[in-house]
Amino acid sequence: MFTKEIFLDIQQTGGGDAVPYSTVAYWMAEFKRGRSSCKDDPRSGRPSTSVTEENVKKVENLILEDRRMTIKHIVEILKISFGSVQSILIDSLGFKKVSARWVPRMLTDENKKRRLEISKRNLEMFQHESDNFCRRFVTMDETCVHHFDPETKRQSMSWKRPSSPSIKKFRVAPTAGKVMASVFWDSEGILFIDYMPKGQTITGPYYANLIPKVREAIKEKRRGKLSLGVLFLQDNAPAHRSEVELNAIRCAGFNLLDHPPYSPDLAPSDFHLFPKLKEEIRGTKFHDNDAVIAAVEYFFESQENFFFHKE
Repeated sequence: MFTKEIFLDIQQTGGGDAVPYSTVAYWMAEFKRGRSSCKDDPRSGRPSTSVTEENVKKVENLILEDRRMTIKHIVEILKISFGSVQSILIDSLGFKKVSARWVPRMLTDENKKRRLEISKRNLEMFQHESDNFCRRFVTMDETCVHHFDPETKRQSMSWKRPSSPSIKKFRVAPTAGKVMASVFWDSEGILFIDYMPKGQTITGPYYANLIPKVREAIKEKRRGKLSLGVLFLQDNAPAHRSEVELNAIRCAGFNLLDHPPYSPDLAPSDFHLFPKLKEEIRGTKFHDNDAVIAAVEYFFESQENFFFHKE
C-alpha cells in the first residue's frame, strides 16, 4: 500500500484527530529501512545524579516531619532540582498529594469512646436477632430539598476530543426556595413524611406532634411491628433530645436506640437515603414547593423494597 493511500485511510478513520501526512511518510520510510517497532529508540540522556539513596531518605524525613511541605520548599532545603524531588516523591517513595477529607466535627477522646461503646452495643443487638432487628427498626431524619440544586462537577463530566473546545460550567448556588422534609422509614420503605410549613422552626414540640402520626402509620402499614416493639433511631439534634419529644417516644411505646455523637456515617438517612434522593433530583428546576414535594414522593414510591434494606 502506498503512503498516500495509508494517509487517506487514517484520515477517514480518525477524522480531525488523524496524524499529518509527514508523520505517515516518515514511518513508511522507517519501516522500509527495516524498522519493526513504533516505540521510540532508547536514549541515554543526562544521567540523574540527585536521585540517590541519601536524597531519597532526606526527602522522606522532610515529608514525615511536615506532610504539607511543598516540592519547592524541599528544593530550597536540599538544593536539588524540582524534577528530582518530584521523581523521588512519586517514583521512589510512592507519595501522592491529596486533599483532606471533610468531616463535620473533630471527635474528642470521650466522643470516640462513646461512639465505640454505642456501636458495639447496637451491633450485638443486631447479631443476636438480625431478622427481628430489621423488622423492628425505624429511623428518621430531616433534609432540605431546594427548588434548584445545581449538578456537581462530577455529574457534569462529558467526553470530548482533544481538538474540541473546553467545557465550561458556571458556579451556581442552591436557590433560597426549599422544602424541609422529615422522613420516617424502615427496611421496607417510607412510613411517613412531614413537610414543615413555611415560617415554622424545628423544635421539640414539633417533632413530639409527629410521633403519634408515625405510630398510626406503622400500625396501618406494618402489621405486627408495634407488638414486636419498635426500635427507633434518630440523631442527637437538640430538637430530637428535648424532653417533650423523648416523652412522646416513650408514650408511643418505642424503644429509643442510642446514637453516637456527631456520627452521620452511622445514620442510614445521612449515608444512604438522602444522598440517593439528592443525586436523583439534582440539576432539576422546580417552580414551587408542590413540585418539589411531588418529585420527592415520586422518587420514594418508585424504589423497590430492597432499596431500603440493602444498605
